[in-house]
Amino acid sequence: MASGSRESNDDSDRVFALESEVQQLKEAVTSHAVVDQAIGMMVALGRVSPDEGWAVLKDVSQHTNVKLRNVAELILVWGRDGEIPPEIRAELEDALDRHGPTQIPEASSE
Repeated sequence: MASGSRESNDDSDRVFALESEVQQLKEAVTSHAVVDQAIGMMVALGRVSPDEGWAVLKDVSQHTNVKLRNVAELILVWGRDGEIPPEIRAELEDALDRHGPTQIPEASSE
């Protein structure tokens, strides 16, 4: 009888572990989508490549000591509402200056 009880506990532990893993994967997918959207905003507004957009987000995160996912969320809120914390905005402008184009694409250099 003890063997059946042990198997039941093992099954319960396995179910709990799987539920926890599923929740972590859901959070990762959501986080990835938020970051991708923020990179898209950097591409559109900052006229940078997707790789440069990623670098901009990473720089802002590192220089403000704010998690990258949170920086991405703040940028999405800024896109919707036009509001962003001043320290994030300042660092975002600096990062775009570092990574952005020196001229507008398709601009003639003649």
